Amino acid sequence: MALGTGLAIGIVFQTLRIPSPAPPMLGLIGLFGMFIGQRLIPWIKLLIPHKS
Repeated sequence: MALGTGLAIGIVFQTLRIPSPAPPMLGLIGLFGMFIGQRLIPWIKLLIPHKS
């Protein structure tokens, strides 16, 4: 869904000649940061010994 939405918005922006709100590289870096952030907490939980 996200890819389809992104493609649709990209087509609309290009058709209407609207400049992108963020440079493409900056957007990709932001998405990568979000991905890493979502994966970080579970990864840390696996590394810390669980006390029962």
